Amino acid sequence: MASNLTRKELLKHDKFTVEAEHTVDFISTHKKEVVRYGGIAVAVAIIIAGVFYYRSSQQSVRQQALGEAITLSGAAVGAPAQPGAPSFSTAQAKQDAVTKAFAKVSSDYSGTAEGYIAEYYMGTQALDAGKVDDARKKYQDVADHANANYASLAKLSLAQLDIAENRNGEAETILKDLMEHPTDLVSKTQATFAYAKFIGPTKPEEARKLYLQIANEKSDASQIALTAMNELPQK
Repeated sequence: MASNLTRKELLKHDKFTVEAEHTVDFISTHKKEVVRYGGIAVAVAIIIAGVFYYRSSQQSVRQQALGEAITLSGAAVGAPAQPGAPSFSTAQAKQDAVTKAFAKVSSDYSGTAEGYIAEYYMGTQALDAGKVDDARKKYQDVADHANANYASLAKLSLAQLDIAENRNGEAETILKDLMEHPTDLVSKTQATFAYAKFIGPTKPEEARKLYLQIANEKSDASQIALTAMNELPQK
């Protein structure tokens, strides 16, 4: 999913909102497959998070290391998209190189913003490999210690895991907190949509009100909210 997006598209906040809403939808409708495919669902978040940070920060040694890891994550498989750009012969070779690069950033710069971004990515990789406990541990560390932007992404991922594992009380607490404390990377609209999607099957009227609220914002998420609202159980 993420590999088909251009960097310009990734930097559009509303585009991120829409993709993250698809992420929540994916996990809520594929609970059994979340262990196998969960990393695919959250891959957009880490790429956007990395690009957002790399774009807005000044250069330093650790920022350069993170930037190189981000560049590898967007590298082509096969012929490079541009002359001189990194590329890999196989998807596995790319995955191994990207994992190694982020692991090094996480290890070398533990406790820094760069280290937490790398750790978030490693959580995604762990989820891809079916190591849910490892993924949860990494997301929790980022949620507890990173700055507000990256902590919010980790919290969203934790909520998605909780939904997939039927830990509904924990998921509700996290999503409500994200609604009350929006960030640049997890907007109030996105958190509200995620919460509405979560409660839709059991509290359709409350979810309908939240979707209508999003629709009235007249943003790129409006049509998605209307579609989701029409799919709610009827009285």
